[in-house]
Amino acid sequence: MSETLEPALPDHLDEQAERLMHSLCDRDLTVATAESCTGGMLAALLTDIEGAGHAFDRGFVTYSKEAKTDLLGIRRELLDHNDAVSETVARAMAEGALARSKAEIAIGVTGFAGPAAEGCEEGLVHFALARRGRTTVHRVEHFGPIGRGAIRVKSLKVMLDMLEQCFD
Repeated sequence: MSETLEPALPDHLDEQAERLMHSLCDRDLTVATAESCTGGMLAALLTDIEGAGHAFDRGFVTYSKEAKTDLLGIRRELLDHNDAVSETVARAMAEGALARSKAEIAIGVTGFAGPAAEGCEEGLVHFALARRGRTTVHRVEHFGPIGRGAIRVKSLKVMLDMLEQCFD
């Protein structure tokens, strides 16, 4: 079980994260994260699992366009011509994290966890998972205006599910 986040997260997420990290260890795989709207929550959860830290390579919290460019190597033109919350950017985040790490698997997330600007959908979140030698997969969720914390927790569940499914 995670120690630091356990009181704040539902038990099922904590248990799922623990299973995932041990599965990664059993397969000698490592993961990297590229997070925007979740602010590093997935990295915190995964690194909080006792005895499984060697399955986590690194985490990138890239909230701004500059951070996405500087840390993940995403071309500024791609960010300027696409919404920050889009399939294109989520894919670029996951692929950038994979390219800038030693991990075999990387997951990216970008979304509107709270009230968004006019014309932007609160609760819209894009996810992408990149794995060396495989095609990057994308998933989109429309969580709705359920609140920042709830959107982040639901996003954690989606990312854990995607990571578990990549073993298939």
